[in-house]
Amino acid sequence: MASRQEIYRITFLNKGKVYEVFARQVYQSELYGFIEVEEFLFDERSQMVVDPSEEKLKMEFQDVKRSFIPLQAILRIDEVEKTGVAKISSGDNIMPFPVPGFGTRNLSDT
Repeated sequence: MASRQEIYRITFLNKGKVYEVFARQVYQSELYGFIEVEEFLFDERSQMVVDPSEEKLKMEFQDVKRSFIPLQAILRIDEVEKTGVAKISSGDNIMPFPVPGFGTRNLSDT
């Protein structure tokens, strides 16, 4: 029986847009507060119809070996059966999760 390799769909915020990409490797980084994504996958079945957002993502990630995405930018990570179309959409209705600042102190507390 052939071993099945996992495929992950990662949805995250980048520059005010929502990115949805597919990859084979996703794990917590040794860099504190980051998720590492490796082996990006792009849907090769859609060769007849060119999706501009997928082409933009292919160009953006074509030479990327590993991407470090901040935890607060991650919206969702799903394990899926097969790849879909990677895309960029507007983040108009998305609000980033609030994260308290590290090491900040109010001077009135002293």
